[in-house]
Amino acid sequence: MNKTTLHLALIGDYDAQVTAHQAIPLALQQAGAALGLTVRFDWLATDTIKSTEQLQHYDGFWCVPASPYRDLDGALRAIRYAREQRRPFLGTCGGFQHAVLEYARNVLGWADAEHGELAPDSPRAVLTPLTCALVEATDTIRLMAFTRIAEAYATLDIHEGYRCRYGINPDFESALLEADLIASGHDSAGDLRAVELLDHPFFVATLFQPERAALTGITPPLAIALLKACV
Repeated sequence: MNKTTLHLALIGDYDAQVTAHQAIPLALQQAGAALGLTVRFDWLATDTIKSTEQLQHYDGFWCVPASPYRDLDGALRAIRYAREQRRPFLGTCGGFQHAVLEYARNVLGWADAEHGELAPDSPRAVLTPLTCALVEATDTIRLMAFTRIAEAYATLDIHEGYRCRYGINPDFESALLEADLIASGHDSAGDLRAVELLDHPFFVATLFQPERAALTGITPPLAIALLKACV
């Protein structure tokens, strides 16, 4: 039976000054209205995510921007739950970075994988500073055909905004993408900007912040796609 009320968990440490945190509730409200759904959500501060039991009643998860998070392990615990339990998941900006880190550690078995923001000297920093920081920048992204993100946007060329300083370390990109994690979007320079999992109902992560469109009155296609996957 289809649900008309959805409960989502927003993984991240809420800060009213963060533009993305202002946009995400609006994005969910707009997407819910477009689909005729009631959307309820809880902000789950990363230092409160101590077990998977508290995650079980959520229909979907959105790992939000503004890292470093207060508790890396809490964020990774929630992402792993969404991945393993096949719950719809969207990660944007910091959420993209931590989805990649969780995959590296728990799927590829790279126990020493680190985020370069927290461990810059790690020999296995799978996330490192971007060559050119994408802070309040916009760019064109070319989506891969037949991916969930392309289906959400119904086009292969999109234009989105960023506020980000870290991305996938090029030294590890090929190894990260050898199995079920696939590249689904690249920017105009050919750099990886979106990934998704093949063997999952909906697990999409973007380095850009699609939620920002909600602040201009545009319902973000990925917010609609996330809710559709939750129904």
